[in-house]
Amino acid sequence: MRILIAEDDVTSSKILETMLTKLGYEVVTTSDGNQAYEKLCEPDAPRLAVLDWMMPGMDGVEVCRKLRETETQGRIYILLLTAKGSKEDIVEGLEGGADDYIIKPFNKDELRARVEVGCRFIELENALANRVEELQKALDHIQTLQGIIPICSHCHKIRNDQESWERIDNYIEQHSKAKFSHSICPDCLEEFYPKDPAEEPVGVESKE
Repeated sequence: MRILIAEDDVTSSKILETMLTKLGYEVVTTSDGNQAYEKLCEPDAPRLAVLDWMMPGMDGVEVCRKLRETETQGRIYILLLTAKGSKEDIVEGLEGGADDYIIKPFNKDELRARVEVGCRFIELENALANRVEELQKALDHIQTLQGIIPICSHCHKIRNDQESWERIDNYIEQHSKAKFSHSICPDCLEEFYPKDPAEEPVGVESKE
């Protein structure tokens, strides 16, 4: 998992980077909101970000708002790092688009726990996206018959999309998952393959 850090204080940034690296994450560091936003808009952007609220350029909440307005791929999970601890500040950050927050000075165990929550969120979102893609592929493979289908009233051939006529069994096989096994119904058997009286078993009495 790649994590972006946006922190203008060099010491805080280094502490965050060291902690997250020791936890096994790949860390990308930026020093202001503008750099963070640019990095998070790249095609291979980290899916989780730790943004300081107060930093040069765009602040953390501004980055959140702008990302939520423009992100078209998977949602980026954002942890807002702030020294502001009032309920009003927390509400402002969450309403701005942050998913969670950490109050400075932060505890390494709290940081680990909140990052793990973000990772689980991303894993669930990825699993859901994969499932949706699988269902879409399955839907694309399903062909259905619907609407009005022109059929000849005499030979029962069907007019296809290319305005040519084809056998009904061929048409159905092409537009559905149905497969035909050909046999002969009793009526056609009697009409087209009548029994030869000479083949009647000898000694069988007539029912008439």
